[in-house]
Amino acid sequence: MSRLKKVTVFGTLCRYFSLFCKKLLNFVTMRRLLTRVIHRVLLCGPLKPAMGIEAEIHTQGQRRLVVGLGNTGMEGTRHNVGMSVLGALAARLGVADRWRGDKHVSGEVILSEVAQTHVVLLRPRLLMNINGVSVAKAAAKYGIKPEHILLVHDELDKPLGKIAIKHGGSARGHNGVRSCVDCLHTDVMPRLRVGIGRPEGQTVERHVLGRFSTEEKKVLNSVLVQSVDILLSQLSQQGSPSPSSPAGGRQAAQKTPLPLTAEPNSKT
Repeated sequence: MSRLKKVTVFGTLCRYFSLFCKKLLNFVTMRRLLTRVIHRVLLCGPLKPAMGIEAEIHTQGQRRLVVGLGNTGMEGTRHNVGMSVLGALAARLGVADRWRGDKHVSGEVILSEVAQTHVVLLRPRLLMNINGVSVAKAAAKYGIKPEHILLVHDELDKPLGKIAIKHGGSARGHNGVRSCVDCLHTDVMPRLRVGIGRPEGQTVERHVLGRFSTEEKKVLNSVLVQSVDILLSQLSQQGSPSPSSPAGGRQAAQKTPLPLTAEPNSKT
């Protein structure tokens, strides 16, 4: 009887665990579905083309969009390290005082130039999970292809102090990147992944939404310098990604009017 009871209890626990997993899966699925619906609603209106001085970016020459992913109003947190990098880039370029709000792209932008490449810096004014709406609107306004959009974001799987360039591929669990992939209908966008490390003794959510400690800030200063160096190197490269390279990106099943290419993953 004792053995039978153990089998019964074990079977009951298995059923409860299976039910919990199903509910969790349903929750995640519903949340992603809801996010996609929000994307469609926010992108359904007419997109405003660049006018006046902004239209100059449509002249001949390479155009790039650099985006710092993050949550609006939560500057200085680990999840917003992409925006911190973008701020450091603007300072290096001497244009940090040129940020201006643009309601047509749901974000703040700066127009600049690096090595004869027209560059648009973008800080979305949306929550991380729907940053892609701002990115898609800016790409449409300035006529920039997905493969010329450089996303800068935090990376849990790398410790603070580690930086890596990733040329396309899956979002790897990052909601901001997933939003961009969904709104642009492709995953070919290169990314600068800035390590923030995984938490010890606290939840992932609390970790990413928390601020850097005093010791971490000392490392962060060096990280910002290195990140800007990498971005400037990327922006200074002439030419487009090779359309013949099959790895590192894909076009989504949904149709998109933009030609898509990709590069293989590269340096760490």
